Amino acid sequence: MRVFPKVLIDQAHSSAWSLDRSVAATMNPANPADASLSIAVSALEARGFEVAGLTSRFTPDALSDADVLVIDHPAEARAERVMGDLPPVLEPDEIDAVVQYVEAGGGLIVFAECEQDTYGNNLNELLARFGLRVESTLVHESADGGRRHHRNATWVLGEIPSGHGQGVLAGVDELCFYRAGVIDISDCPQAQVLASSSATAHPAGRPLAVATPFGAGRVVALADSDLVGDDSIEELDHSRFWTNIATWASAGRRAAPREVNGSQTANLPEWKRLKAAVLELREMQSKDGSIDGTAHSHERARELVEKIVTEINSLATLFRHEHEYLAALPADFRRWVDGGFGVPDFLDSLVLFRPDQHRLDGIEHLVLFPMYTQNGNPNRVFEALLVTVPWPEWLADVEREYVNSAFVPVNFLDFTPGYDTNCAVLFPETVAVREVPKFHWGAIFCDREGARFRRVVEAASDLLHLQLPPDGERLLASQELAQSTFAMWDLIHDRTHSHGDLPFDPFMIKQRMPFWMYALEELRCDLATFREAVKLEAEGQPYAKSVQLAILFDRLFRFPITGDRVRNYDGLGGQLMFAYLHKHDALRWTDNKLSFDWRRVPDVVVALCEEVETLYRSGIDRSRVGHWLASYEFVTRYVAPHPASAWAKGAQELPLDGPVKALVDLVQPDEFPLNVFYEALRKKLSGVIESTRGITAATDASSTPVVA
Repeated sequence: MRVFPKVLIDQAHSSAWSLDRSVAATMNPANPADASLSIAVSALEARGFEVAGLTSRFTPDALSDADVLVIDHPAEARAERVMGDLPPVLEPDEIDAVVQYVEAGGGLIVFAECEQDTYGNNLNELLARFGLRVESTLVHESADGGRRHHRNATWVLGEIPSGHGQGVLAGVDELCFYRAGVIDISDCPQAQVLASSSATAHPAGRPLAVATPFGAGRVVALADSDLVGDDSIEELDHSRFWTNIATWASAGRRAAPREVNGSQTANLPEWKRLKAAVLELREMQSKDGSIDGTAHSHERARELVEKIVTEINSLATLFRHEHEYLAALPADFRRWVDGGFGVPDFLDSLVLFRPDQHRLDGIEHLVLFPMYTQNGNPNRVFEALLVTVPWPEWLADVEREYVNSAFVPVNFLDFTPGYDTNCAVLFPETVAVREVPKFHWGAIFCDREGARFRRVVEAASDLLHLQLPPDGERLLASQELAQSTFAMWDLIHDRTHSHGDLPFDPFMIKQRMPFWMYALEELRCDLATFREAVKLEAEGQPYAKSVQLAILFDRLFRFPITGDRVRNYDGLGGQLMFAYLHKHDALRWTDNKLSFDWRRVPDVVVALCEEVETLYRSGIDRSRVGHWLASYEFVTRYVAPHPASAWAKGAQELPLDGPVKALVDLVQPDEFPLNVFYEALRKKLSGVIESTRGITAATDASSTPVVA
C-alpha cells in the first residue's frame, strides 16, 4: 500500500510548464522560472508525494495508478512557449477517461489562464463535465482598490473567504493571480470558491479558483497557472495553497483491498493451542500471579504449563532471533511449577527478551510473561502476544538523528485479554520478577494508538464542525499513515525524557509529587517533539506535518476526556494546550464551531514549549516545594483550579513546615476541572471513547487506506 499520493502532471498536451528546469530553459531562455514547475514538484516531494510527468495520452491505464492528475495550461505554440508531442486539444476519449477517473475517486487539478479562448485548447469541454467553465477575460484591479500586487493592475490579490483559512484553505491568507480569467460555477452548485476577484476589480466578485467534489473524486480549477511557477510559488501563501489543493484532491477514497499488518502467524495451530492454554491458565491465577491450590487444580495447571512449553518449542523455529529468550522461558515456567505455583518470577527470561536488538521492518516477536497491562488489567497474570515491528528505512533515519536505542514500535497480530483494553504499551517493568533489572527497551502499539486517534478525532471534528486541513484529512483517512506518525512521535517523545539540561524527570526519580508535575513533563516532551517536527518539516521530512497534527489533535481532543478525572495528568496537559492556544488567538470556538489559525498554530505551540522548558530549567534554582508552587502558578495562568483548592489559596495557606506528603495529600483529585467546552465534549464523545477499548487496525472498521 502506498502511504503518500502519486501525482501525474501532464507533459504531453503542449503544456506551458515543464517539470525540468533545464527543459524550461529551452522554452524560455531569458526566464526559465516562468516555464518551470520544479519548485512545485519539490514542495510535494518534501511531503512524501510521488510526482511524475505524464507524457502520453489520457487513458484509463495511464491514469490507473495516479491519485491526482494535473493539467497545466495546454496551449498552441503560436500562443505560448510550450512542450509536449500532442496537441493541446483533448480527444473525446481522453475527456471520458479523465471524467471516469475522477468519478472513481481520482483528483484533478486544472490550471487555465486569462483570455482562455486564445490558447487553442479545449479545457472548457473537460471542465463542462464537472459544471465549470473558464471565461475568456483578463481581470484588472482598480488603482484605488488596494488589491493590486506590486501595483500591477493585472496582478490581482484574490479575496479569500472570510475568517482565517480552514479546510482546503488552511493557513492560506494571500494569493496573487497573475493575469487571470474567471470561472463560471453556475452549473456547479456544490463548488466551493477558494478565491475571487475583489469588489473593486473588473469583473468584480468572480471566482478565480474553485474546488468541487465529483463522484468519489475531487476537482480543483484555477483561472491562472503562474502562481505555482518557479518565479511565483514562493510568494505570499502560494506554496501552502499548492500543497493544500494537491493533498485535498488526493483524498478521494479509492476502492482497494485492505491489508492489515499482513501476517499469518496468528492463524498457526501452534499459536492457537498456546493461546488457548494461556487463557485457561490465567483464569486460575490470583492478582499476584499465584494459583491457590484450594480453589484451583494444580494438576490441571501443570498440564496447561506443559502444553504451553510444548507450543513454545514448536514455534521457536519461527523466532530464531529470540532463541535465547524462548529457551529460558520454559525453565521459568517449570521453576514456577516446582515452587508450588507461588508468585511467578520470570526475570531470567525477561533479561533475554531484547526486541531493541532486532529493529527490522516486519520482524515478529512472540511475547509471553506474567504481567499487568497499563491502563488495562491490573493483575500480574500471563499474557501472550504476537507482535510485528515496523522499522522502515525512513524511521531508522529519524532514529539516527534522535538516538533512542530503547524505543521499539510494534503492531498487534494477536493478544490475550489483558490487551483487550486501553493498554497501548509493552513495558518490561510490568513483568513479575524477583528483582528489578536494568531495562533496555519499551514498546508502543502504533496501530492501536493510530486507530484510536483516528476514531476519536474524526468524531470530535464532526461534532465541533472543524474543517480539517487537507493533511489532517489524509491522516484520519489512512491507518498506515497514522501508525507511522505515532512511531515517529513516540520515538522523539520518549527520547526527550531526561534529555538535556532540565533538572529532573518526575517519572524517573520515582518520588511522589503533585500530578501537575507529571502533566508538565509529558506535555514538555510532546511540545519538544512538536518543535522538532516543525524543524523536520522545513527540512523535507514527509511525516513531520502529520506528527504535528497528531500531537495537536490527540492532546486537545482525546486526552482531556479519556479516563477518570482523578489526577489525570495527560488530561491536564491537553487542557493547558487548549487554553494556551485559545488565549493566544490560535484557536477559536465561535458559533459552536472550532477553528484554528493554521498560520499561527506552529509558532504558538513552540512558544508554549519554550515557556514550559524555561519553567523546568528554573527549577534547579528552587527547592522541591518551591518548584511545585511555581509550576502550579504556571498552570493556573491558563487552567482554572478547583474552587475548593487549598493550593489555589497560595503558599501562606499551605503547611510548608511539615512533611511534603501533607502537601500532596491536599491536592484535589480533580485539581483542574474541565471547562464547559470539555464537559460538553466528554458527554457527547463518551461512547466513542469507550468504543476504542481494545481497538487495533484489524478491528477498526474505518481503517480503509487512502490508496492501495
